[in-house]
Amino acid sequence: MRKTFFVDGSLIHDIPTLYDEINRVFMVSENWKLGPSLDAFNDMLYGGYGAIKGDEPVDLIWLNFEQNKKALGIDTTRTWYLEKLKSPSVFNSELFMHKLEALENGTGQTYFDILLEIISGHRNITLIPR
Repeated sequence: MRKTFFVDGSLIHDIPTLYDEINRVFMVSENWKLGPSLDAFNDMLYGGYGAIKGDEPVDLIWLNFEQNKKALGIDTTRTWYLEKLKSPSVFNSELFMHKLEALENGTGQTYFDILLEIISGHRNITLIPR
């Protein structure tokens, strides 16, 4: 039996509201919430916690997909990378500088692209953009 989840993209305007929506959809039965972490998002999709259990089949219907592609696009990603660069003792500055340069020259991934790559790495999850 496939589970179906709906991400309401009309509620997503930036990275914090993305994680608000992820928590609303996937973490409702947990007594804690995911922070803004791509690694945590990826771990959650493996089914170790939250609404997905193991590798069960899942349909992920993402409403307002195109709107979110823009909201989590170049400007948001640039700001995200610049924030990482402010903490060189925590983050690999050289890596994030290269990622920022690639973004600026049109060859790098946006935050949205990274999310899609993470989702596509989970064979049990079918993303249905709407």
